[in-house]
Amino acid sequence: MQALSIGFLGGGQMCEALLGGLLAQGTTEGAKVLVSEPLEARRKYLEQKFSVKTTESNSEVVTTMGKGGVVVLAVKPQVAAAALNGLTMSPETSPLFISIMAGVTIAKLMSMGVKRVARTMPNTPSLVGLGASAYVLGPDASSSDGAIVERVMSAVGLCEKLGDEKLLDAVTGLSGSGPAYVYMMIESMADGGVKNGLPRDVALRLASQTVLGSAKMTQGEKHPAQLKNAVESPGGTTIAGTATLEQLGFRHSVISAVTAAKERATELGKL
Repeated sequence: MQALSIGFLGGGQMCEALLGGLLAQGTTEGAKVLVSEPLEARRKYLEQKFSVKTTESNSEVVTTMGKGGVVVLAVKPQVAAAALNGLTMSPETSPLFISIMAGVTIAKLMSMGVKRVARTMPNTPSLVGLGASAYVLGPDASSSDGAIVERVMSAVGLCEKLGDEKLLDAVTGLSGSGPAYVYMMIESMADGGVKNGLPRDVALRLASQTVLGSAKMTQGEKHPAQLKNAVESPGGTTIAGTATLEQLGFRHSVISAVTAAKERATELGKL
């Protein structure tokens, strides 16, 4: 499969994560990448790490990519309008834009002049190639554009297609914000180990590996409830622990956290 020509507006952490995955997977190659970034030190860093070209000019990225290329919108949401201001884009010459900006709707992007666009919500584990993202296509994007989005986002993890942009707010609440919930779970488990006599470094390693292994097991054919039941021996230690979690509202707390984050994402999208 031919390597994609990919540009980035914004050279921050998510740009770095995507670049690393795209180059490692062979989805693109250094000579076909152009990153616009205002900070000179950051440009030099990306050039040295990935052997790619950089520029200060957003318009240079868009023009260079052209109709056959991809431009990832990786700037902060509050500077999106400024980053896209003055760019000339027609449907005949526009690259495919993939927005990873939280809270910036397709309607807002189209009002800024971006027509052929997809919107996606990645998460921070993309930095280690284990991200979880979902995307939705704008009205002027084709099914073949969707295949390109999946090629790009799958380079750093799982990528799911959605039929309704409103569902991206639920994705934000679940997988976008979810790493923070998992970090709290790992921290709490480690604290429990420390409370019961384990050295903190040992407790943290055990908690982290337990979550990593358990997550891997849920990707098989068994439902998480089946896996949980398999650990719970009658009258044993695990059922004592899970019963306590149920009593203290663990399940309700997690569901409520996802919902609260989703609702906040909806609010931010209206600003």
